[in-house]
Amino acid sequence: MVRAVHTIIYVVMATSTFVVLYAGITGDKGAWLWLPAALVGIESAVFLWNGLRCPLSGMAARHGAVNGADTFLPEWITRYTFRVFGPLILIAAALVAAR
Repeated sequence: MVRAVHTIIYVVMATSTFVVLYAGITGDKGAWLWLPAALVGIESAVFLWNGLRCPLSGMAARHGAVNGADTFLPEWITRYTFRVFGPLILIAAALVAAR
């Protein structure tokens, strides 16, 4: 169950990041932007609060996730999550703020 919830959250947050990035690039700031932006902001705060670790990864490990398999996504997708999404979130936020 933890892996399923974590997978859903991962997909929603990845999508939200790209929505905010799209808004930053295009300048499109409809009402649809604020929910993804809020989700990305909350997720960033949670990561910072937890020492740049996802609390669901630890929970999944405690419930039997083996070899870091804390989502149902392939490992090649999740391996570089912080290296990819960290800069994307910063760039997206900067672009939205600049517009």
